Amino acid sequence: MKRKGVWAGIALIGLLLALGGVGWYQQQLGTGADGAPVGGPIELPSTRGGDFSLERLDDDQLAVVFFGYTHCPDVCPMSLAVVRQALAELEPAQRERVVPLMVSVDPERDSLERLDEYLAFFGERFIGATGSPARLEELAERYGVVWRRVEAPDSAMDYSIDHSSSLYLVDNEGEIRRRVLYSPSHQGLLVALREAL
Repeated sequence: MKRKGVWAGIALIGLLLALGGVGWYQQQLGTGADGAPVGGPIELPSTRGGDFSLERLDDDQLAVVFFGYTHCPDVCPMSLAVVRQALAELEPAQRERVVPLMVSVDPERDSLERLDEYLAFFGERFIGATGSPARLEELAERYGVVWRRVEAPDSAMDYSIDHSSSLYLVDNEGEIRRRVLYSPSHQGLLVALREAL
């Protein structure tokens, strides 16, 4: 009987430690108890000649937020093309309510001038923003975004960045209305925008 009680106690301690570990992991990723990103304010220097701030959006507007970088060879241009295609299929009145925002996680190479030049390929509505590594890390934690620098000494780029690639539909209070997983098709984003708008 005593042995069963000891094993039950050990199992209970293990369960509590596991739950504590899950809580810690969620905290590191900026996620809530249900594992979803918590979102929150975004305020960063932008390609529009001042800080971009979600708080400046109208009540009926949504930002489509994407975290990436301009030297990205595939995922970033594909995701931005997806945003452009989804915007093109919205009704004009709905399109006016959408603000596409790319937050660069490569502030070392992505100046605001570089972001502005890069995003011009996708449309004049696209806004670029970036900030110090500390500000980006804090923001990424709240949005559940992860990235890491990968050295590439044999490449002309010196390094690349592996990063998560979801799109976030966020309102002016920083609430994430939808999280759209990466896809080369714009249909998922289009459906999410129509539902959210």
